[in-house]
Amino acid sequence: MKKIILFLLTLTAVYATKITDVANIVGVRDNQLIGYSLVVGLKKTGDGTTSKFTLQSISNMLKAMNIDMNPADIKSKNVAAVVVTANLGAFSRQGDKFDVTVSSIGDAKSLEGGTLLMTPLKGVDGKIYALAQGALSIGGRNERGAGESHPTTGLVFKGGFVEREINIDLYHQEYATLSLKESNFKNSIAIQKAVNAFYSTQVAVAMDPRTIKLKKPENKSMVEFLAEIQDMNMDYQPKNKIIINERTGTIVAGIGIEVKPIVLTHGDITIKIKEQNTPDRPAGAMVIDSSLVIGLNENELYTQTGTTTVANVVRSLQKLGATPKDIISILEAMKSAGSISADLEII
Repeated sequence: MKKIILFLLTLTAVYATKITDVANIVGVRDNQLIGYSLVVGLKKTGDGTTSKFTLQSISNMLKAMNIDMNPADIKSKNVAAVVVTANLGAFSRQGDKFDVTVSSIGDAKSLEGGTLLMTPLKGVDGKIYALAQGALSIGGRNERGAGESHPTTGLVFKGGFVEREINIDLYHQEYATLSLKESNFKNSIAIQKAVNAFYSTQVAVAMDPRTIKLKKPENKSMVEFLAEIQDMNMDYQPKNKIIINERTGTIVAGIGIEVKPIVLTHGDITIKIKEQNTPDRPAGAMVIDSSLVIGLNENELYTQTGTTTVANVVRSLQKLGATPKDIISILEAMKSAGSISADLEII
């Protein structure tokens, strides 16, 4: 049976980071757009006759061009019905171009080589904010950068054109609001302290663990003020979190996440963690690095001093030959038993 005894010193990490990396300006954001249209010019890889909405859409398009055609008489396989989606950036102006994503909603086999017809793109309020049109690019890789492509999804690079602007009047505003990307009382207060220290007066007030209210100084415009705010450094304390991808076996964890004392058995692996400043170590044990030691029988692992961390547990299990599935199961059991207090996120 494999036994693991682990001890490692843990420190609370605080990092200097720019405010723009951890907080957004409320009201300054992208807006999502959506539209429905047709892709034409396909090489017999479009929707079949079972996609009735495609045939009706072709008929409607031809009727708008003074060609009256019964949908039942249309047999073309070179056309596909698609949904077009895009993000309209903050402060976009008329004539600006942006990329649009085109996805088949019928039974088309491929959109490769197709051309997107003029598509009105609407916001959640139903108003048209942009138009999209152009040749599709399918690409040769999927969203993970490897393997097969997705022939029923493509991009029209710079195929969207802004028609209606979303007005955000920052210049005449006296107040602005920052919203932390993750709620945290300490980080909210850290931003308040950093901003007030920079201006030597109270222009920032933390309203809650996510919201910081800002008042523009008299001698600055709101644009100058927010530019300075975003570029400021603050003492950032990240939230402890363990992220596990069960499909790929990937585990991401902060190096300082503490593991409380526990005894756990999983298959032929037994983990025993206890508080001990000077653990005994067998003579002749092999030192792997400054904190990790493997005993003579290669079934016992020790650390030098202090408190055990998740990073050390994972590294030790890997040294003993545990599979990713075993490591994930062990971490989940530790979380359920209360040995790990950090959030465990399964993706």
